[in-house]
Amino acid sequence: MFEQEFLTAKSAAAYRDSMSRAVEVLRNVLPDQPSSGKIPAELAALFAGDVLPEHGSSLDDVLRRARAIITHSVSVTNPRTIAHLHCPPLIASLAAEVILSALNQSMDSFDQAPAATMLEMAMARWWCKEVGFPDGSDAIFTTGGTQSNFMGLLLGLDACISSHWNWPVQRSGLPPQASSLRILCSEVAHFTVEKSAYQLGLGTDAVIKVAVDDSFRMVPTALAESLEKLRRSELIPAAIVATAGTTDFGSVDPLVKISSLAEISGAWLHVDAAYGSALLLSHRHRDKLRGIENVDSISMDFHKLFWQPISCGAFLLRDAAHFRHLEVHTDYLNPESHNHAGIPNLVNKSLSTTRRFDALKLWFSFQVLGREKFGQMVDRTIELAAYAAQWVRGNPALELIHQPEFGCVVFRYLPRRPNNDADRLNRTVRENLFSRGVAVIGHTRVRGQQCLKLTCMNPMTSEEDLAALLQIIVEEGQKLEGA
Repeated sequence: MFEQEFLTAKSAAAYRDSMSRAVEVLRNVLPDQPSSGKIPAELAALFAGDVLPEHGSSLDDVLRRARAIITHSVSVTNPRTIAHLHCPPLIASLAAEVILSALNQSMDSFDQAPAATMLEMAMARWWCKEVGFPDGSDAIFTTGGTQSNFMGLLLGLDACISSHWNWPVQRSGLPPQASSLRILCSEVAHFTVEKSAYQLGLGTDAVIKVAVDDSFRMVPTALAESLEKLRRSELIPAAIVATAGTTDFGSVDPLVKISSLAEISGAWLHVDAAYGSALLLSHRHRDKLRGIENVDSISMDFHKLFWQPISCGAFLLRDAAHFRHLEVHTDYLNPESHNHAGIPNLVNKSLSTTRRFDALKLWFSFQVLGREKFGQMVDRTIELAAYAAQWVRGNPALELIHQPEFGCVVFRYLPRRPNNDADRLNRTVRENLFSRGVAVIGHTRVRGQQCLKLTCMNPMTSEEDLAALLQIIVEEGQKLEGA
């Protein structure tokens, strides 16, 4: 009665036919323009019918209705979809998605994912070696930078509390002295540093923002001053978060100098390299990450500049012994006896229990493309950002906010008349281009000013594509001023 609804050896032909029909719909409907520009109310009408009808429909009927969802999705492969750290996925990784979703391995216990567990462990060892971590390091795949950053601060906090007060956080919660703990990061660090601070019970007031230079990199002397102020105030620097590839600017903090200050202060050093970790594969820019081998933990996102489908990330830990703070044993899943028997249950070092076999996507991509091509693609995105910055600098209608060192370009449209509201113009330019489906460009505020942003993630983009888009932005601004 139910066999036709599931993938088995007997139903493999029906499965293949279903996949083929789904791919055919994608091929026919995949949008050419960056977005459809529809507003939320218009899109809500697509889902006005019953979510769970009394009786089901044929797959073809559902696929016909799904065409509208595809049509009104953002086209991540379009060169004018350039707002966020939101990548086009590799075909190799999409092939892996077919396999891993069909196998549906659960990465919490070995008996639910035997081969998958061993592949993820092999990739974890490889990544630790790649960043220069010593023997005794380890890693785990995560949903992305938010989870990885939380893990870095969680383990750093536990290590600090254990070191200072020998207090068992896992059993007793935060000690009375926890109000003296502080986390330091740059002014442009990811918002998840503060989010993690309040989730960990410290509150956002425990986060100390350190000044950045004109390139939006943490200033080591400012960090040293902040650490000295904490010492004089008898406050404890539990963790320092450096950033390798900030969201807005792609800037990389000076890791060598920061790691020296972290060692002197006794603070845990976590590097948010969700974006910048791709520089490890760059042929020309890997040196930007010099010093990353000295840190305590690292966040990596593969659904950014490794071109993997969402979600796919990793958390790297210099000393794997710290994973003990995450271990909770239960008889039906990961009993302590498994540890003694050498059975690897990855739930022991993860915040998640049920977890997808996302390591397969990255393994497929590495095997199909190889290191050389990956490095070329990373370098290409940096070339594109440099070209865009040069174009902006050469156009009097635009103002370049920073010289990019990675793939992000932040700039502003400059009004022709000084009494025009520059913030309103920049905001409206972006909104108009999105609502017409012309482009999906980014927005942010820098030093109180509304800015536009290009995030170069797509190595298929050409210089001509960028020049045409920037010209469209200029013309849209001028049209608004003439209105």
